[in-house]
Amino acid sequence: MADMNFEKVAADQPDGVTVRARRGFAAPRAVVWRALTEAATVRRWMRGPPGWSMPVCEMDVRVEGTFQWRWRVDETGNEFGFHGEYLEVEAPGRLVYTEVFDPGGDGVDGLGSSVVDIDLSEEEGRTLMTMLIRYPDSEARDAAVGSGLVHGMEMSYSILDDVLREDGNASESGTP
Repeated sequence: MADMNFEKVAADQPDGVTVRARRGFAAPRAVVWRALTEAATVRRWMRGPPGWSMPVCEMDVRVEGTFQWRWRVDETGNEFGFHGEYLEVEAPGRLVYTEVFDPGGDGVDGLGSSVVDIDLSEEEGRTLMTMLIRYPDSEARDAAVGSGLVHGMEMSYSILDDVLREDGNASESGTP
């Protein structure tokens, strides 16, 4: 089984258009699956850095269902986001969707449509997430990486660690 000790995002670029990111979580994959696919939970951890909010988090997680995520920089009111369509949904192990960057009013060009392929594997109650992001070309991939993609992932996944811990403690204590 794969190494489950990824406590931070480990990322590489296996070819000219792909970013591969791996990250471990101290929770069973069914719990991580829910955290990735339930809008109320996604809004809790994918909120961005301090001073940002997530005014839109809509997800219809089913094949041909769609999603829309938007963030706002509270100080300026500038917004940007992503939207896409779910291509494969195999709970609790695999999620594949298109992802289109909507730059909002920040003056950055969109990066075209990417395909995100997430695989969750579990060993001894820990989950390894492997995410492949296939960009339309190397320029789009390089722009995403240059924008702080991996840093942003780790910021969000660190918050997700806290959410998983809080939810696990609530479940163990009988608190909803």
